[in-house]
Amino acid sequence: MHDRRAMTEKTILWNSSAGPVPYPDAVAEMERQVAAIRDGQAPERVWLLEHPPTFTAGTSARAEDLFNPRGFPTYDAGRGGQWTYHGPGQRVAYVMLDLTRPHGDVPPRDLRAYVHGLEAWLIRTLRCFDVSGERREGRIGVWVVDPDSGAENKIAALGVRVSRWTSWHGVALNVMPDLDDFAGIVPCGIREHGVTSLHALGRRASMAEVDEALRACWQDVFGAA
Repeated sequence: MHDRRAMTEKTILWNSSAGPVPYPDAVAEMERQVAAIRDGQAPERVWLLEHPPTFTAGTSARAEDLFNPRGFPTYDAGRGGQWTYHGPGQRVAYVMLDLTRPHGDVPPRDLRAYVHGLEAWLIRTLRCFDVSGERREGRIGVWVVDPDSGAENKIAALGVRVSRWTSWHGVALNVMPDLDDFAGIVPCGIREHGVTSLHALGRRASMAEVDEALRACWQDVFGAA
């Protein structure tokens, strides 16, 4: 089928959901949006939301990495990666872009550059709260180092899916989630490192403040929003 993309459309729709969005509902909405973007019937979109406590399995998830003592719902996500936790206090940003065209520093049809751009976006956002986020070779996501112990903990996860060069799924930044909930999985299959959040680091940012920083830092990486 021929793609009828709105190649000249540069407006990105930003919106947020006030209450927790069940994971299946979010996937269904993304599927509708991605199809409409491909058909030139809808703008690109960044959707900010929270989920109820949920575990999602990427295409590389292993059964032995799920413990789930609290019985949270689990779903196959269809995205890359392994097990991820989503829940209240975590800002999820689902990013639906037409990757056949460039976006700021990200060239067209370059999945590696797109993932690098998402990481850069998160790192810039964390700087707004005086947190130094870092990349690690072989570990997708954004990490912070404890200055006293040297321990490395993940503060943001990435999981992307691309369908006919339209992206969906996205990133999850830990603002103030219950970090004990992560004990139900081996996050992203990495046993030797933990997870952290802005609040655990002493940055008492509100979700609204995080959203404002995400919007402001988007243009530094992906261009006009």
